[in-house]
Amino acid sequence: MRNVQGIELNNRTKEERLPGFSTDFPYIATRAELDQYGAPLAPWHWHGPVELFYIESGILEYETPNEKISFPAGSGGMVNSNVLHKTKVLSPAQRNIQLLHIFEPSFLSGRQGSRVERRYFVPLLANSQLEILPLFQDVPEQAHVLRLIRGAFCLEESEVGFEIKIERALLEIWLLLYKMFCLSPCADGKRPLNVEAIKAMMLFVREHYPSAITIKELAESAYISERECYRVFRDCLHTTPTDYIISYRLQEACQLLTKDKLSITEISHACGFGTSSYFGKAFLRRIGCTPKQYRKGWRDKTKTGQN
Repeated sequence: MRNVQGIELNNRTKEERLPGFSTDFPYIATRAELDQYGAPLAPWHWHGPVELFYIESGILEYETPNEKISFPAGSGGMVNSNVLHKTKVLSPAQRNIQLLHIFEPSFLSGRQGSRVERRYFVPLLANSQLEILPLFQDVPEQAHVLRLIRGAFCLEESEVGFEIKIERALLEIWLLLYKMFCLSPCADGKRPLNVEAIKAMMLFVREHYPSAITIKELAESAYISERECYRVFRDCLHTTPTDYIISYRLQEACQLLTKDKLSITEISHACGFGTSSYFGKAFLRRIGCTPKQYRKGWRDKTKTGQN
């Protein structure tokens, strides 16, 4: 199992990078040390592979365009393929550890167009209402699935037959999720969201955040009007375009502040804030401390972890 202490984005597609993923075995297990991230969150992102997770310690909040769910230790769930989501640590004073199985659906469904894929995978993967499937210990059938998810992390990659055993374990979990979430009627009637437009605009921000960004440019990147731009951000991310741009710049700044290569003034310019004065005010208002205090706190935290 690979330990991770941050989220990486693919330079070309801007989806989350998944080191260790291979075409002949599209599965990885990771242990995310969320309290070691440069900022206590993973920003809005998506990925084609399915994310099956278990919260080992701490409390983690998942947010998708349609809902926001808090997961305490012992709970877990599944994030569907290509679903836009972000996570935030709700217990910063505790260790926050998340275990994840990440895999391509084809790893379990087999050949494209097969009966197994059509019957047991497409109904779940293609249902836009099923963005995230939450599992909690106080529901007996869900507690059983959580035990299976947790138990699958105990399989050793070095042991003979690991590939077969992990596939078998995940297939059992998938079938139970299918029964719970696909064989019962789902709520309907929600307004369809322009997810492709929000993804295009998020990519534009990621590529241009060091420079000035106008709402007109942002809207044009997704081939929509400025009015539609505001609506899409409100409906999908529950924020405004301007607030999203500022938040994204601050996330990048937090990552740079954990390193000693750039001064605070250089970071303010690198992240599109223009002046260090404006950077400091925005950082204090949204993060709760100054950039200098944040950098010092991170250094102290790193030193404590090394002792």
